[in-house]
Amino acid sequence: MCFHSIQTKRYNCTRLAIVPAFFIYGCNTSLWLNLFNLAVEHLTDHHSPDMLELRVNELITLRQLQPADAAPLYKQIDASRKSLRKFLPWVDYNTNEEHSVRFIQLMQRKAEEQEAMALGIWYQQQLCGVMDLHGWDHLLQKAEIGYWVSEAFQRKGIATASCKALITFAFKKLRLNKIEIRFVLQNERSAQIPIRLGFTKEGILRHSAKLHGQYVDMVVMGVLREDWKF
Repeated sequence: MCFHSIQTKRYNCTRLAIVPAFFIYGCNTSLWLNLFNLAVEHLTDHHSPDMLELRVNELITLRQLQPADAAPLYKQIDASRKSLRKFLPWVDYNTNEEHSVRFIQLMQRKAEEQEAMALGIWYQQQLCGVMDLHGWDHLLQKAEIGYWVSEAFQRKGIATASCKALITFAFKKLRLNKIEIRFVLQNERSAQIPIRLGFTKEGILRHSAKLHGQYVDMVVMGVLREDWKF
């Protein structure tokens, strides 16, 4: 796996109210309170300094979404609307390009607050999906990963390779201790990705989400840094 370029802005971490907890529990504060700052390996001038970019392989790149990406992002959502909405309720609320702009801006703010970040998936330089880290728990050093790939780009191994790259980045550079993936029980295709990557099924959360007005069960799968094959 090649991390060709990793670019980040330097985040002000002093605002976090979790510093006392780190001392109480004996965690390494310098690692987590400098989150993205410690992630920087190589800086180039090819992109904005606000942008995080991971090169997965010669075909796939993950890059932090920018408002300029809203048009191609919405195009992929709209082209795959029927298949995506089956398990992703937000699809019904993304009905125009402006909605995609707002989503990107929201995720930029969440990145500033160190709560989440959204990366576009580029396959042969074409935006084809999104991968995100969310549900960050700074005390336990864990987060969840979510992902989707548009219909025209499925069955190419894109989601699996992208997940592997982001998980490796999260463990090595963000110093997370655990990554979780949650999905609707009936979403068998999504389940295959954590299975391939060696995740452990940790349980089923009954009626823990709503999909098109109906309660659904969510499967939780996880992997620890100590079990990850770098």
